[in-house]
Amino acid sequence: MKLSRPVIYSLLAMVVLILGLNWPVMATGVKSIAPIWMGALRIGTAAALMVGVALARRTLVVPPRRDLPIVASMALFRLTAVTVLVFTALELVPAGRSSVVVWTTSLWTVPIAAIFLGERMTGARWLGLSLGIAGVLALFEPWGFDWTEPGVAVGHILLILAAITNASTAVHIRAHRWSIAPLDSMPWQLMAATLILVVLGFAVEGPPVIDWTQQLIWIVLYQGVLASGIAFWVQIVILRNLSVVSTNLTLMAVPVVGVLSSAIILGEDVTTSLLIGLILVVAGVALNLLSDRQKTPDPAEILDLQEVP
Repeated sequence: MKLSRPVIYSLLAMVVLILGLNWPVMATGVKSIAPIWMGALRIGTAAALMVGVALARRTLVVPPRRDLPIVASMALFRLTAVTVLVFTALELVPAGRSSVVVWTTSLWTVPIAAIFLGERMTGARWLGLSLGIAGVLALFEPWGFDWTEPGVAVGHILLILAAITNASTAVHIRAHRWSIAPLDSMPWQLMAATLILVVLGFAVEGPPVIDWTQQLIWIVLYQGVLASGIAFWVQIVILRNLSVVSTNLTLMAVPVVGVLSSAIILGEDVTTSLLIGLILVVAGVALNLLSDRQKTPDPAEILDLQEVP
């Protein structure tokens, strides 16, 4: 189903807000639950939601053999590995800064998609990408860090690994020829990832110790229902209408919301460098949106999902 541009951009704005606000939510959650178990709760909640939706739509079918590699790739790398890396890093790196580092996924994906998938890079997109990179560097502020402080370097390495893993699986997803609708494979991806996370949680962190407060319940529901459920599905709809490059460059606005919401909710500092970075990222996103108006989406385009975080 083809959507109008206003509808597409409204959906993009909704995804940006959900995923951006999720950063202070995640940072608060890992203070109450160990990282792997926090991930298991998030993905498990999303799995329950998507299984319920599939049953209601009568689309819960076992993926054919040719789709098993992509289901395994999503479950093991995009859902499990990235979740563990990000939640572990959030114990070491502030939420706003973490949102910037992880969402360099969009930057990694752009050249990979251009090289391996033939995405066309126009002059406007190169300029938008350059502005986005400059903004991310300003937001990142590596020159202001004490890299000798225990955990700082480790946390950032984990976040960069998460971004690279996201970008790598994006290429796999884009190259795969689906036998069933990607949406129909989601319950299996999420259930498999939940199982892996539960086993990993017992092996690494031991039995879960959880103090269920009202705040924690809302945190788990926000992550499972909104961030990993609704936002995930909406991105599928968006990516049926926009290219991977256009969508990922636009989603660079997520760290903008992540930084601002972390400052408001968690009291994290907003420096001059952060403000400059925000302006550059917004400029890059706006330029990309303007250039994308002239592009007719390819209906056969394979999906690239930005599931985590």
